[in-house]
Amino acid sequence: MSQQQRRPWIVGVSGASGTPFAASVLRGLLAAGESVDLVVSRASRLTLLDETGIAFRDAHWREDLRGWLARGADGKPDTFAVSEEGLDGVRHWAAGDLAAGPSSGSYPAKGMLIVPASTACVAGVALGLSKDLLQRAASVTLKERRKLVVVVRETPLSGQTLKQMVALDEAGAVVLPASPAFYAGATHIQDLVDFVAGRVLDAAGVPHQLYRRWEGELGGSRSS
Repeated sequence: MSQQQRRPWIVGVSGASGTPFAASVLRGLLAAGESVDLVVSRASRLTLLDETGIAFRDAHWREDLRGWLARGADGKPDTFAVSEEGLDGVRHWAAGDLAAGPSSGSYPAKGMLIVPASTACVAGVALGLSKDLLQRAASVTLKERRKLVVVVRETPLSGQTLKQMVALDEAGAVVLPASPAFYAGATHIQDLVDFVAGRVLDAAGVPHQLYRRWEGELGGSRSS
């Protein structure tokens, strides 16, 4: 695909706990044939290191991303097959690069998914601070009236954060808490993670098969 034809989803990963959610969303986007522009915040690299043992490095981002996406939500490496060619649709931008493509409204993008979104990230986007590329890209997404999905991962929520979430909703964003459901017949932690990731992709309009959908039949998850 030429650069002129490429219209990626921007995926921002903030410092909240929940890096397996981001990995599942990224796998889902790539499986659907979508292009991805990835922005990993500085704070999220500490979380990623703590949750997976992976140090995400700008100079070796493809190697580190492949190890991250191959890891299951239970921490087991090589749970998913991720080839070098499978990352061809991904472009990485450093979080401090405010001259990057996604910092401009003229840069072609389908929208942005922030997964997970910390309360600091929620506040920054709601207030339009643009302190790093992740927040700037989110502000651009809102002003250009593109789809913005903010996957909040925090509990309990303070009154101030709730107000900021309302502000994001009023600005046109989809506020999607990382709240897994159990009707889909989850038997593994990966199922719960994939349910949340699937709802993110639903909000973005990206097809997937990450979870069993409700079909109006009680007990359906136990009979499948």
